[in-house]
Amino acid sequence: MSMSSTHSKGFNRRFNSLQSNGHAAKDGSHPRRRIITHNDAYLYALRVAYLTYLLQPRARRVQHTPAPATPVQRSSTSINDLMKDFSLIRDSKSTRFPHGFMSELERRLTGVLMGREKKPEYNDATIKRTFAAFFNAFTEQSFKKRMEKDRRVEDLVLIFFSNATKELQKGKVPGDDSWKLMADRHLALFVRLISLVLKDHDWARDRPELAGRLATLESKLLAHDQDLSSTPTRNGASAGTTVEVVVPLSHEVKDMQHVQVVARIFGLTDTQVQSDINKYKPLWTEKAALHDLKLYQTYLNLNSKKTLRSDDFHFDEAYDSWRKGEDHDLSQMMLAIIQSSPELAKSTSGSNLPSFDRQMSSPGSGDASYANTIGRGSELSERSPYVIDQPVDMTTLKSDSPSSVSPNDDENPFTFIPPDPRAFYRFIVAEALTHDLNDKSLQPSEAATDAPAVRLFSKQSTELLNELGLRWRIHPVSRMVLSLDVVREKFVDQEKEYTLDTVDAFFNFIKEQPPDTRKKSQGTLMSLLHDRTKWVVSDTALYQQILSALHEALMRDLYDIMQQCYEPKPPNIGPIMYVLETHIYNDSSFSKSQDELDALSGALHEGLQQKAHDMYRSFLEKHVPQDQHSWEFFHVIELGKAVTALAQKIQKRYRKNPEIMGVNPFTALVETILPLYAEDTRDIVTRILELAQASSEEVPIEDGFQLYSELTNTRRFHGEVLPKVPFLFPVEATLADFVWRWIRMTESSINDWVDQAIKQDDFRVRTDNPQQIPTEEQRHSVSVMDIFSSFNQTIDRVVQLNWDDDLQYAKFMTALAKIVGAGVARYCDQVEQRFTKEMDRVSPEQEAAASQTKQEKWLRLAKDTWNNKEKIEPFQFFPESFVKLNNIDFAAQQLDKLEHEVNVDACAAVIQSHALPVTQRQKKINNYVFTIKIVEAEDLKACDMNGSSDPYVVLGDEYQKRLAKTRIVYRNLNPRWDESVDIVTQGPLNIIATVWDWDAMGDHDCVGRASLKLDPSHFGDFMPREYWLDLDSQGRILLRVSMEGERDDIQFYFGKAFRTLKRTERDMTRLITDKLSAYIHHCLSRRTLRNLTSKGITMSTVSNYFNRNRPQQTTQAPTEAEVADALKPLFAYFDDNFAIMNQTLTNAAMVMVMTRLWKEVLVTIEGLLVPPLSDKPSVQRQLSQQELDIVFKWLQYLFDFFHAVDDETGEANGVPLGVLRSPKYFDITTLNFFYFESTDALIRTSERMASATAARLQSQKNRLSAPAALAAPAFGGAAGLVGVPSTRRSKSIMLSRNLGTMKKAKEEKWKEAQAEPNDDMILRILRMRPEAERYVRDRSRQRDRLAANAVAEMIVKQSIMAGGGRMMGSLPKR
Repeated sequence: MSMSSTHSKGFNRRFNSLQSNGHAAKDGSHPRRRIITHNDAYLYALRVAYLTYLLQPRARRVQHTPAPATPVQRSSTSINDLMKDFSLIRDSKSTRFPHGFMSELERRLTGVLMGREKKPEYNDATIKRTFAAFFNAFTEQSFKKRMEKDRRVEDLVLIFFSNATKELQKGKVPGDDSWKLMADRHLALFVRLISLVLKDHDWARDRPELAGRLATLESKLLAHDQDLSSTPTRNGASAGTTVEVVVPLSHEVKDMQHVQVVARIFGLTDTQVQSDINKYKPLWTEKAALHDLKLYQTYLNLNSKKTLRSDDFHFDEAYDSWRKGEDHDLSQMMLAIIQSSPELAKSTSGSNLPSFDRQMSSPGSGDASYANTIGRGSELSERSPYVIDQPVDMTTLKSDSPSSVSPNDDENPFTFIPPDPRAFYRFIVAEALTHDLNDKSLQPSEAATDAPAVRLFSKQSTELLNELGLRWRIHPVSRMVLSLDVVREKFVDQEKEYTLDTVDAFFNFIKEQPPDTRKKSQGTLMSLLHDRTKWVVSDTALYQQILSALHEALMRDLYDIMQQCYEPKPPNIGPIMYVLETHIYNDSSFSKSQDELDALSGALHEGLQQKAHDMYRSFLEKHVPQDQHSWEFFHVIELGKAVTALAQKIQKRYRKNPEIMGVNPFTALVETILPLYAEDTRDIVTRILELAQASSEEVPIEDGFQLYSELTNTRRFHGEVLPKVPFLFPVEATLADFVWRWIRMTESSINDWVDQAIKQDDFRVRTDNPQQIPTEEQRHSVSVMDIFSSFNQTIDRVVQLNWDDDLQYAKFMTALAKIVGAGVARYCDQVEQRFTKEMDRVSPEQEAAASQTKQEKWLRLAKDTWNNKEKIEPFQFFPESFVKLNNIDFAAQQLDKLEHEVNVDACAAVIQSHALPVTQRQKKINNYVFTIKIVEAEDLKACDMNGSSDPYVVLGDEYQKRLAKTRIVYRNLNPRWDESVDIVTQGPLNIIATVWDWDAMGDHDCVGRASLKLDPSHFGDFMPREYWLDLDSQGRILLRVSMEGERDDIQFYFGKAFRTLKRTERDMTRLITDKLSAYIHHCLSRRTLRNLTSKGITMSTVSNYFNRNRPQQTTQAPTEAEVADALKPLFAYFDDNFAIMNQTLTNAAMVMVMTRLWKEVLVTIEGLLVPPLSDKPSVQRQLSQQELDIVFKWLQYLFDFFHAVDDETGEANGVPLGVLRSPKYFDITTLNFFYFESTDALIRTSERMASATAARLQSQKNRLSAPAALAAPAFGGAAGLVGVPSTRRSKSIMLSRNLGTMKKAKEEKWKEAQAEPNDDMILRILRMRPEAERYVRDRSRQRDRLAANAVAEMIVKQSIMAGGGRMMGSLPKR
């Protein structure tokens, strides 16, 4: 891509604008097109180098001169003569002391006086005396202040000489002049001390002129005495003295430094160059050089084209400044030639030699200021013979015949100045630069800043080019521009020596500030370089052309490098951008067009996109086979990794500098390859799935998961870098089937996982030592840990996918929740079966009894009855049984943790938010969950010889499939079970409840049967109902039934799993407590009460048993200790069993067992006080006041025992108070208020409570459910036929979905029971009053009517709502 045309236009506009300002460029200001030969350039460079040799300071050598025969008088040079070298240049800063010098000199003088000076020549006592005299004058404040201000050398030297003379004259007789030589010697020592101070503080390098003149002064003072450390005996001795003489020039190349440089640059030998010097030596003389300067000055005065004119500058002020500096430089150069060859002054037409003019102002610019331009490290003040810092008056030096010079002469009238100085200078610069870059042995130029020196021109070449520029009168800026043009030409031509570093180094070389800005000449040059208004017009034009050409070349290189930016190791683009930004764009002479840059950016962006497309195609060919039947997900994954890795590498590579010329390589890459990858991946994956389906094969699930992970990472990266561009591959919709396959595979394996975990578990605490007491974390076995580890791994596998579709993810979690629920149910069923088998095992006594004959059994039973003795053997619990209970409790905790980690509520909310409106949902429910609670039974048939039964209930369906079995309630015709079971059905189901009498000896007896039809259509409101079912033999049984639609809902599945765990936990706990309940009933019985109140069995008590209507004889009340002692066997029994449990059960399970025992205690005490609720009179007699007091004392003792408060710490270690003070506990405590009330008072209280219940029903008539009071057991009639609905659904699966909701539901249940008192207890008291038989029967009928009315009203409301678009089977919206 070429930009030369556009840049040339920009250059012309710039150049035309300069011309339009009135500064038209003349022909002389432009470099002429001249063919310069190698030999011509060599000869002109050689003659300048030879001239430098001729003008260099002459070397001196020491020559011995015999002493004169007569004694030498004092011949020391006058001090005024010696100080002329300083006084003539009084105003020059180069010969003044630097700032801070006076304090350092004072410190050094103090060292001399204190004897700390290391130089031996300063240890003489006379010298110290002389220095002390000077030190007094030096430290005088006025003199010291003047010296700090003026810092002139002559003032300091003269005051020392004056004080030294005065000090040395002391004690000398008139006419003794020996002290004068001593004064010169001491002054020389002082000058040497000044030089040492300058050298030690590196001031000598900054002021070479001052250091040189001080060295000259010291040598002149030592002309009569060279060895200051020895006795001055050499002057006037017979051996004579030594003098310095000038060494004559050899005119040999070996002594010509610059000539040797020319020879090396042009590739000639010293012999060849010596031959040329010998040939042209008569012509290349100092006189010819002086003639060139005079002739040049003449052309300058005549405004000839051979010199710069005012038209060659942009502004007249620039020309005037240059002209002023040019006159100054010419005067300096002429003076240097005359000083080198004084005889030339005689050939001038002037009457006087040049003289110094102290009134002449310093020039503003010129070649003296350029003495150190190219070679910053070379000090031409030391090497050049014609650079003099002080101004010189050249008005007396005129040219021989200026009028004879023709300004229009085309021939070259100069000897040392070539016809076209700019062209010759450029040619030699090119030769010198090429030679120096190839010659690694040459010394580079010194550094201009703290950075290391760059290697462009060698130090020798730099000095030669300075001589050429100065001798040929080339403008300082022109030298820089011409040198830069050489670098530009070589770089554009791509010569290997001229790299980008060379271009950058040369720009820095000409732009950087010199290290010592205090040098006026260097500061003037830098000002000239930065002030473009003082440039020559041709230099401005050439500089613009250089910048334009470099910009075009750099742009080509930039485009080529950018085409490689996606390679593993691309070329560094930094140097090009640095040169462009630093040296091209930041330069005011370069005018960049925004349209041009935009066009370049567009082309560069298109090139990068094409390169990115090629890179993607190479990835595609590398990772994806050509044969479609060979395609696998692995190929797509590898392709995605390659694409993502390249994009991330490019993003990191260009993070700090994302844009280059307005183009972002990373953006160009990702907007090309990411959409291509998304499209190709979609097509490849779709084709792989189609081929697999056609061949009846399945892609491995793990491959699908790996592909999804890679695709989501790529899509996430795509969204970050291209937020407005959609990812064209529907990942979730395509790969969701892999997750469903994983879920189905898990569902088919869940039962096997559970069975294997149980099979490998020995259900023991996990302690290392059997004698070690297990901690809470060690009291469950490994099976429950294994199954929940499997659950977590299964769920984590889906969670780790980071599925990006919330609805699909919620459905995945719902399906997994169903699987977890099935696994939990399986585990609970298997563990409970093993637990039940362990708890129902036959004891050794029972095994012995089973082997007895029937006659032996009857004899043993009669004997025990006659002895009035019931032997209760403690049950031997297995530790494994308690571990199983711990496992169930641990499973509930883990399930609760899992429920929170899955975020069940959020998943349900997502599904709910995407659900159809209620009117559009499918109304049909496939599965229904019936929860049947077997509450209690009444008036059962007695099947045992003792007139009682040991009933339990078995639920079965019409196909004789066993659905559930309750625990055994021993010796009770009015048992209460309170056990629940869930039954899942898809339609109506007939269930049969069979009551059996447990018998340890022989088969169990059937007590009675009853049936109930579970029809989902009758439970459309999903409210619980209670059914009293009459048994086919005698008595009845109470069932509480509720229904829920089994929904595909994650909350439902977790709730069902929680309820399964809690029901299993409750059933297992009841089996444990059942083993203890027999002894509870034995200790808390009416027989114990009779024994306690009658102090044993007597004939009177027996007769009273048969004559109940006779008044009871008053007996002495038992003492407090006797009442407490009656419970000691029970407490000892509890302690023995609790000690066994405490070794294995967890704290939570222990509290749960104790809580269940507490409930058993409350039921037993309640049975002592009142009979069950019924509409029939009871044969149970009412307790006496004395018996009632004993029962309530027992209640308090048992309360304290179960609360288990530590006497020392006051901390409760048993059942919490909130559990102990249950609603039943409060019902029992309230009996004390009504127990001995008259029958009429109790009836009135019951009626008042009934009225309050009716009022509450009236206030709730708009609600769908019936009042809470109707949830109590009914007495048959219409309510017994249709069931009584309850207002609360505390057993709902949705309210059991985690431990938190279950706890909250229980708290609400207790609050409701306490907030709504009823008259049940009063009616139970009235059952023991024969005179209240009629009221109890009427009150029962009233409650039946209320229940029937509530059911009828509910049915009507449901019909009305169903007519409004809702169906009986629909699920209520939560």
